[in-house]
Formats: sequence, C-alpha cells, structure tokens
Amino acid sequence: MSDAKRPKVLLFGYNGANNTGAEAKLLATIEDMRAMLPDAVLTVPSLDVKRLRRYLQETPQLRIVKVPTTYKRTVRRLVRENDLTVLVEGSCYIETFTTALLDAYLWATTCAAEFGKPCVAYAVDSGQVSQASQEKIRAKASRTDLIIMRTYAGAERMRQWGVTAPIEVAADTAFLFKTGPEDADLLKRELGAGAVGIAAVDFFLFPVVPRLWGRRSRCYKWPYYFAWSPERRKAAAQLAQDFAELADWMVEEHDRPVALLCMESLDDDMAEDIRSRMRNPDRTRIFSASRCNASQMASVIRGLDLLVTSRYHAGALSLEGHVPQIAIAHDVRLMDLYGEIGMSELLFEHEEPNLFPQVRGKAEQLLDDPGEVRERLAHAHEEQVTRARRAREVTSEFLRARGWEVQT
Repeated sequence: MSDAKRPKVLLFGYNGANNTGAEAKLLATIEDMRAMLPDAVLTVPSLDVKRLRRYLQETPQLRIVKVPTTYKRTVRRLVRENDLTVLVEGSCYIETFTTALLDAYLWATTCAAEFGKPCVAYAVDSGQVSQASQEKIRAKASRTDLIIMRTYAGAERMRQWGVTAPIEVAADTAFLFKTGPEDADLLKRELGAGAVGIAAVDFFLFPVVPRLWGRRSRCYKWPYYFAWSPERRKAAAQLAQDFAELADWMVEEHDRPVALLCMESLDDDMAEDIRSRMRNPDRTRIFSASRCNASQMASVIRGLDLLVTSRYHAGALSLEGHVPQIAIAHDVRLMDLYGEIGMSELLFEHEEPNLFPQVRGKAEQLLDDPGEVRERLAHAHEEQVTRARRAREVTSEFLRARGWEVQT
C-alpha cells in the first residue's frame, strides 16, 4: 500500500516526559492501533523527542514530531494532516498538575471538529477541575466523536458536567502492558527478596503555572514553573521526613529492603530527599523513570511484597503482580481506582490527620497476612484486563461505522 493510501493516526498525549504510566499506556495503545489498523502511519508528538526516543523508535509507519510549548499552531497542523486524532493521555480531563495540559487536549479536539476529522479520547480520565474548566470541558469535549473513560466514576463526572459526546467505559490500557523477559526478577537482582516499595509524590510542587521568569530549579519547561513558597517547602520537607521514617520502620521492624519508586522524573528530588533522611539508606534503592524504561519499572513494581503509593500508575501496574498496596491520594484518580478494585479501606487522603501511623498500621497487617488481599487483587486484575480490551473493541466498532477497514 502506498503511503498516500495508508490511514494516518495522531496519538496526542503526555509523551516523552520520563513518566512510566504515560509510557506504558502509550505503548499498549500503539499495540491496539496496530491490531486495528495494521497499515496505519502513526504520529507521536512530544515536547521532548529525545526522551521519547528512549523507548519509541521511528519506523516508516511511526513518526515522532517535536511540539513547542507554544503548541497551538503545530497541533492544529498535525490534526489537519492526519485522518484520526486519538487522545492517549490518561489524565485528559484533569487539572491537578496544570491547566495547560487540559487546554492542549481540548485544543486538539477543537481542531479535529473544525476539520471534520474524527477524534477519540482513548481510555482517559476526569478529575478535579475548576468551575471554569468544567464549562470548557462541557463545550469542547462535547465535540469529541467518542470518549472512552477508564473508570465508571470518571464517566459519571463527565456526564454531570454536561458533556454530550458518546461516552463508553473501558479501563486503562496500561493494564495490558507486558514487561520484557530480560527484566524478569529485576527487583530481586538489584535489591533482594521481600522488598517494599514507596512511590512518593511531592504534592506541594503543583500546580504548574505559566510565568515569564522564575528560579531555574523550579522550572518545569519554560514558561511553566512549579508552585513554590516557604510554606510549601516546609510541608514538602515534613512529607519527606514522614516517608523516611516509614521506610526505616520497614527496614528495622520487618527487615525489608525498600525500593523508592520515581514514576516520573519529577519524583527524583523527593526520593533523594527521603533517602538522605533515612537511618538505613544502604537498605534502599531508587528506581527512577529517568533511567528505567516502563518494562523495568513495571517489573520492579510487580515484584514487591508491599507497595505504598501516591502514584496512580504504580498501583495500576502492580495489579498484575497482585501486590498488596496502600494509597496516599492527592486527587481522585487513586480514589476511583481503589473504589473500582474494592480496596477503598486501604486508601488515605494525604491531608488526613495522623496519616502515617494509620499507614503503618495497615502495612503491618498486609505484611503479616497478605493472602486475602492478594486474592482480591488477582480478581481485580482479571476484571481490569477484560475491561481494558474493550477500548479496542469500542473503537473498532466506531471506525467501521465510519467506513474504515478495521482488522478484527
């Protein structure tokens, strides 16, 4: 088939950010697209193509394209040049971290509607947004041709906000992500048996906001800077101290090595701070998305005996290993996930009083008797995998209805 006749698909999301969850979800989504449209030419845009090329290689049927932070003109051109736009970022209709990403996804949707090109939001989520953003989502997301949500709670929020686009529910395609055989037992080889994992997030960095100038150390990617104040800095230091004491307790009371998990390069500073405060830093190892690909990170996570996480995708990717886990949540994504897998009693909000003593109590229970929770997680994983496959099925039906030749 000539290139001119091949369908062209734009995969628009949080690509190339050294983010394990986004990487796993993108790779699993590419597999889905290849299964449905084996002749398609896929285009993956990124703010940082060097990082993207760490795990994604260009071929005649896969293009990587640089997008500037002033993205509108480039995104509009890419949408016009492609036959189908697929929004692949899980946190699509959320502004916990920044409104800039929400605006970018809504812009791609708007451009697709203006050009009469189909647009599918592929296994995405909704979450905390301002009233003004709810109105933007209602107006612009309603122009999407098909929205596939990854949780029932997320779908209900979209309907409550008044979004009128067709909405289906599947699950995160990251549940379909498989590790490579070369990464088997990576955690045991690097840290030993019986490890506990901590996936900490500095809640006090966010939101990322546009500024003309600021400290270089607080710059995400100009002109976007992390939130900063003396009060936030003090709160972040206390959070690191609390996690350090939890890690030391794991080592001293349970003789467990500790894996500090950086699911995104943004977590590196927090992990280093935690480790620097520990009495037993020699019993820890930092595993970071800055250095490890999604297969390596997922292998580490799935090999844990216990996980304490503030990262959604650490919890999601751990399900295949049936890893007992506790969540410290700062937005609704982990709340929704734990609600749907029946683990709400193991979730805490990060502002709860007496938080870490409660976490320690739950950790004690799970380390002493993990069997019943592992059985529940095994069932939950099977259900999520079945639901994740539905994203491909629903999209295939959508494309066939529009006259596309789709493989079964």
